[in-house]
Amino acid sequence: MRILMAGASGYLGTPLAQRLRDAGHDVTRLVRRPAERPGEATWQPSQGQLDPAVVAGHDVVVNLAGANLGDKRWTARYKSVLRASRVDTTGTIARVISGLPEADRPRTLLQVSGVGWYGDTGDTPVTEEAPAGNTFIADLSRVWEAAARPAEDAGTRVVLLRTAPTLGKDGSILKPLLPLFKLGAGAKLGSGKQWMPWAALADWFGAVEFLMERDDIAGPVNVVGPELVTNAEFTRTLARILHRPALFFVPGPAMDLALGELAAEARRSQRVVPAVLQKAGFQWTYPTVASALHAALGTEAAASH
Repeated sequence: MRILMAGASGYLGTPLAQRLRDAGHDVTRLVRRPAERPGEATWQPSQGQLDPAVVAGHDVVVNLAGANLGDKRWTARYKSVLRASRVDTTGTIARVISGLPEADRPRTLLQVSGVGWYGDTGDTPVTEEAPAGNTFIADLSRVWEAAARPAEDAGTRVVLLRTAPTLGKDGSILKPLLPLFKLGAGAKLGSGKQWMPWAALADWFGAVEFLMERDDIAGPVNVVGPELVTNAEFTRTLARILHRPALFFVPGPAMDLALGELAAEARRSQRVVPAVLQKAGFQWTYPTVASALHAALGTEAAASH
């Protein structure tokens, strides 16, 4: 397939682009600087600039673009950055797709989103049919997904990848946790009773490729692991794999001081079920949080003995 990717230089995008190329696909990366090598094309989403000729003729567009939620404290200014980096990129792509003749229009847009859509669900399991919550992240997810609507209205299949935090050694939630856990200072967040969605990195890639091929699936898809665990269970599992104690907990006021508004998100309970993937017959390589952590940490061989 001919695949156009936005956000191809990020933690998920870089290995996904390489994986797709290794599978024999022709991948073009959208970059915000002058294109310097084959397989690159320039765009300026903050100004709504994307040459329709760049998009025309591609089979699939994958949009992973968006500023990192955990990079900075959520000041009013950074909230604007988080919103614009998602809505501008998605809206630009969707508008260009909608303006193309049908023969040139990509048949699929895989648009990343997040499980933050659901807000705080408490102990209630939620599937893709659940409405958006009432948090900042839920509202951000709502406008983010809505920005893809012009492509859907034009007849392109739009898949909304509601992604959980991924488990990989060099990024996502493990990067800040590992140094603490290796020192024996691992700790649950608050009470630890909140449900914590997660996704093995390899299974996230596998789900993207699966959804790329499945023309019968559209709309929101929860890209999460099938085992539902609490933060306390996740903490105990990670500590056990690292052979370290995890006797502490981080009290709410300390989290608020360190993280600001982001701390409230870390305490939210999200019992997210991957109903669409389960119904479609997707097979997880790492269906438990323990197997996903072993894979991320390179301890799979030890776990099998």
